[in-house]
Parts: sequence; C-alpha cells; structure tokens
Amino acid sequence: MKYRLMDLLACPIDKDFPLKLLVFQEEERSIEFKHENVVCELYCGLKTAYVKEASLSIEECNKCMRKEILNGILICNKCGRWYPIVDEIPQLLPDELRDQKEDLSFLNKYVEKIPSSILEEGKPFNLKTRAIT
Repeated sequence: MKYRLMDLLACPIDKDFPLKLLVFQEEERSIEFKHENVVCELYCGLKTAYVKEASLSIEECNKCMRKEILNGILICNKCGRWYPIVDEIPQLLPDELRDQKEDLSFLNKYVEKIPSSILEEGKPFNLKTRAIT
C-alpha cells in the first residue's frame, strides 16, 4: 500500500477521515516517479498531516511514492474499528465480511506494535473478548 492512499481512505462504517496509520513493515522500491506537483490533495499519509498544514516538497512526494507499506494497521478514531494491512493490501471490510480467526491472528502477531486500546476494545474483534464487539 502506498502512503498516498491515506489521502483517499476513510472508515467504511462511519466515513471518518483520515484514518490513523501504523506501519509495521515498509520497503523502498526502485521505481522512477517524477511528478511536477504535490501528489496528495487533502492528507499526507507519510507526514500524517493535512496538506494545507504540512510543508510538502515535490522531492518528498517522489521519495514517498517509492515507499511501499507491507504490513500495518489502519485505525478509525471515531468508531474504534481497525483494519489490517497484509502483504501490501489494506483490508477495509465491513464487520460481517471479516474473518475472526484471521483478525485475531493478526492482533496476536503484532501485539507489541498495536495500541492497547485496539487490543482490548477494538472493533469488530479484540483480544480481550475474542468476539465481535
């Protein structure tokens, strides 16, 4: 997943924007990306700031576009839902389409990197209840 996607993603449940991004693993790719303007329109995922408030340069955008988020988590601060990023793909599914076993396995795998609020109270699954909340 590119940091650029944070400019577009919102919580599929309550449409809150921007989501909080925690990166567990990223990789820099050797791709050629040359853009003449700042790429993000509203929100810069790399700087975790709105474009109007951030001092963004075209060079930073070009460098950012070479970064790939391999694994991480997206968190909605409004409703407390979390969405895994696995093998570069953000999984923003509604609760009824989520796989409890896979989600709990993800939480256990990254337990040291995930905020305790998500581990204990995150929706739709968390390690405290191990069930849909």
